[in-house]
Amino acid sequence: MVSKLDQHPETVTGLLDTAAAVAPESTALIYDGATLTFAGLAAQARRAAGGLASLGVKPGDRVAFWLPNTPAYVTLYFACARLGAIATAVNTRFRASEVGDIVGRSGAKILVLWPDFRGIDFPSILADVDPEALKRVKTVIVYSESDEAPKVSIPGARTVAWERVARHARFDRDFSTPEAGCNIFTTSGTTKAPKFVLHSHASITQHALEVATQFGLREPDTVSYLGLPFCGVFGFCQAMAALAAGSTTLLESAFDAETAVRLMERHGVTYFNGSDEMIDRMITVKGDRKPFRKVQSAGFANFNSELADIAERADAEGLKLTGLWGMSELQALAARRDPLDDVSARKVPGGKLISPRGQVQVRDPESGKLLGVGEAGELEIAGPSQMLEYYLNPEATAEAVTEDGFIRTGDLGMLEPDGGFEFLSRMGDVLRLGGFLVAPAEIEAEVQSHQSVESVQVIGAGSAAGNKAVAFVIPAEGSAIDEAAILAHCAQQLARFKVPARVIPVDAFPVTESANGIKIQRGKLRTMAEEILRESG
Repeated sequence: MVSKLDQHPETVTGLLDTAAAVAPESTALIYDGATLTFAGLAAQARRAAGGLASLGVKPGDRVAFWLPNTPAYVTLYFACARLGAIATAVNTRFRASEVGDIVGRSGAKILVLWPDFRGIDFPSILADVDPEALKRVKTVIVYSESDEAPKVSIPGARTVAWERVARHARFDRDFSTPEAGCNIFTTSGTTKAPKFVLHSHASITQHALEVATQFGLREPDTVSYLGLPFCGVFGFCQAMAALAAGSTTLLESAFDAETAVRLMERHGVTYFNGSDEMIDRMITVKGDRKPFRKVQSAGFANFNSELADIAERADAEGLKLTGLWGMSELQALAARRDPLDDVSARKVPGGKLISPRGQVQVRDPESGKLLGVGEAGELEIAGPSQMLEYYLNPEATAEAVTEDGFIRTGDLGMLEPDGGFEFLSRMGDVLRLGGFLVAPAEIEAEVQSHQSVESVQVIGAGSAAGNKAVAFVIPAEGSAIDEAAILAHCAQQLARFKVPARVIPVDAFPVTESANGIKIQRGKLRTMAEEILRESG
């Protein structure tokens, strides 16, 4: 195992080369019934680097990955790292305008895609992209697992089959350096174009090594299940940590609960991470099977308030979930709760930073004063996992980084006595009510405690009378929503300024799918709330 070797790689290339040197015949990836050893992955990456180099890829060039999880993705990623190129993630769920924005603004020289993945017509999506956004693309690399892939073309660009790249002569030179950029992830903006988060070889590598150690991935016989997509930091960081540990990753191109349960049971999975919805689906379909029987570590993130009890339900199945925290600017798995705590503590968002060198502080967003334990303000975090910059956006970088080098997370949180922190909400979701900052979760807890409410989202909305809280609720089965009764219920428990101005029943919350999971569109709810308040005077 890698842990037996006193080596500390500083680049992504070094990470794979070290793992391949220590355990060359150990299995790195299991995919669609086939296995790939660390030695095999390292050799494939060098051949793919030769293929990319023959297409003109040089240090600093951007290569856009519009791909799901496959060994080819991993191979190409390490090939880019060896050449000093920057892998730019594009979500396979994105459509023409989103793909065009990322490929165009990043100036990608190469676009890699699987044109018939899951029956989606990727060539048609690509044909709808503004040609101006694709003008710097010189080559399209087509990956496919079918006998005859659909034709893909971009005016002025050549089209090359993945096999040609994969079977090229080896490229053994290494242009990677610790300080150079190697990854671009996109933030999940809703009203503005997403920012490009650029990470260095050092930030990716050091974080992967620290997660591997802190999460116990160096233990013998570790097998990780990965259904989270590489295009988001949640899946990417898990994959890199497993590779850094020299352990095996069971790879699925896209999450399917039935397939996940079957594969996890067959291969004796010991570690995985997932969104609350992924875990809910697995519990629902597993039946009498025991996919979690060997799981030693399972991390989760809360994206859906309707699944607030997922940790307790998983506990009943023998699966101990542990809350995680992260963001693109600091990478996923940056903090987690203590896996040995009881479920009520393990499920609380936040935790302690993974890195011994990490630092967290909380600042009052108005006075600028640093706050103490139990005081809510903006979380600021520094450590080896943090980004280099927002690519091509120095203004946004300056706004995001404090003078002493901390990342302004945009999250409302508070310090805990043991050195950890609790995540409360996004700062943009924080309510300014009666002159005080209020986390929506505080009001949501009271609304949801009413017997007629299944789920709730509380939004702050401007009105002629100032900012007000508005609660959107999904009724419990067989119940009707009595607005006056719920407001009276809240008034018994909350300060007057925290009581919602309105309680609005809905059939479902508007959602959007991101690389890291399904998220509720609070911005859309806010627009609805403002219209309702305006109409009601």
